[in-house]
Amino acid sequence: MNWEGHMKTEQQTHQIVKHRKGWKVLAITLGACVILSACGNGNAITSDQAEQQSAEQASNHEASENTNQEQNSTSEVSAVVTPDNFIDTLMNGSKDAIYSQFSPELKETVTLEQFKTTADPFLEGVESWEQVVDAEMNQLTEVAWKDQTGTKGIRAYFSDENLIEGLSIQPLEAHEDTDDKLTKTEFQFPMKGEWYVFWGGQDVMSNYHYEHETQRYALDIVRTKEQSSYHGDAKENENYHAFGEPLYAAADGTVVEIKNDIPDNVPGVMNPEEPAGNYVVIDHGNGEYSITAHIKKGSVSVKKGDKLKQGDPIGELGNSGNSSEAHLHFQVSDGPDLFTSRSMNIRWADQSQQLTRGNTIQGLPE
Repeated sequence: MNWEGHMKTEQQTHQIVKHRKGWKVLAITLGACVILSACGNGNAITSDQAEQQSAEQASNHEASENTNQEQNSTSEVSAVVTPDNFIDTLMNGSKDAIYSQFSPELKETVTLEQFKTTADPFLEGVESWEQVVDAEMNQLTEVAWKDQTGTKGIRAYFSDENLIEGLSIQPLEAHEDTDDKLTKTEFQFPMKGEWYVFWGGQDVMSNYHYEHETQRYALDIVRTKEQSSYHGDAKENENYHAFGEPLYAAADGTVVEIKNDIPDNVPGVMNPEEPAGNYVVIDHGNGEYSITAHIKKGSVSVKKGDKLKQGDPIGELGNSGNSSEAHLHFQVSDGPDLFTSRSMNIRWADQSQQLTRGNTIQGLPE
């Protein structure tokens, strides 16, 4: 992530990062995010800029103007594409208009011709779209839709100036065999107070973990205030509302694995060599193991073999591992190894709250 001193005008976008072991994490980075794949085709055009600093924001607007002139010299764009009219413009309007509002980084990732030749066949047979995500955080608005069959999805990220900072067009696959199968253990949310579900749900539009069996029902959770996950200098962990918040055992069990010595990252600089960072793995019986990851260095307060009761403290939320900012990664798996076990759909004690993308939820009483 690239910051300009105390300025709060950075355009942040959510990008998917895959580690060599398959660990995928929340990353909030400045720059392009694009996944353009034809329906039924595993090929994709993707940005590899997630772990690199992007160009200065001040230069982005100048570059955008130059690129717009080059890419749209033969067509004039008369209307601004916004989150409200994006899907209608994509279906019935001008793709040139949409492309003209791509950020400079996004235009470096995909050409206008690639955008058109990917989008046109993808949209064939689509009769209607259902909006499934409408969220705003850290100066970005995210909107996402599924088609009437539930097999195609589109996600776009807009800046305050209506630059399109990120876009994904992708086929969707359901896993009904495991979607409807909940853990035998009943879990409580492992933190106190109010939290924001950054990734969570049973499709990749709401939860990018979903396409990977080892993390299908994992959650990424942040704390927000006034639609921002931090205040002040974005390079300081302590300025993130989630950093240092206490973590608790989500159910009774026995600690079977911990790590406690991985340094917390400077926000925006990730550690792919230790993807989970500091963590606590708890055996809850019934072949069910909770995995709490990205814990603050030195804060893990339990050891292997400890018997825990639901609500016992286990550490503090941090920014260790392959993580771009302080957040909780929480999942339940059928084994203690994050990379070889299968993620399980969690049975929550409080069934009234939906732990899905964009929702604010209430944790344990403070």
